[in-house]
Amino acid sequence: MARQLWLLRHAEAEPHGTRADAERRLTARGESQARTAGVALRRLGAHFDAVLFSPKARGRATAELAVAEWNGAERELLRAHPPLAGGFDAQGALEAVSEVGPDGRLLIVGHEPDLSGVVGALTGARAEIKKGGLAVVRLQGAGGELAALLRPRELALIAGGPADGD
Repeated sequence: MARQLWLLRHAEAEPHGTRADAERRLTARGESQARTAGVALRRLGAHFDAVLFSPKARGRATAELAVAEWNGAERELLRAHPPLAGGFDAQGALEAVSEVGPDGRLLIVGHEPDLSGVVGALTGARAEIKKGGLAVVRLQGAGGELAALLRPRELALIAGGPADGD
């Protein structure tokens, strides 16, 4: 089994300018998107060796709400990762995933355009990860392949709810 990098973009947050960028919180819709992503990941049978999240309020909340939908043991995997606050790149992703071992799975919760940039650099694919959306990259060496790109509406269908949103 190859290493896997799962990239979840933070869910819908308050508009720019409402408060300092690092303090912007999820909207009610964003909280729902985060929970839905967690349910979808559980229904997909996804298990992770670590979950790293941006220390920005919306990244932390997305990770915490998603992981709350899993079993209690996996909640211990949550860890703030300051590089995810901005400027996160493919090299940073490879360094982070190297810590979970040769067959490890890492979930990172972060921001655009960083996450799409990581996907592009590792796979050559042009991907736009929607707020509350998910990309999965299977890694081999310093590159990989895009295994999945799911919008919030597709995650909602997997979770068993209505296909609301982007």
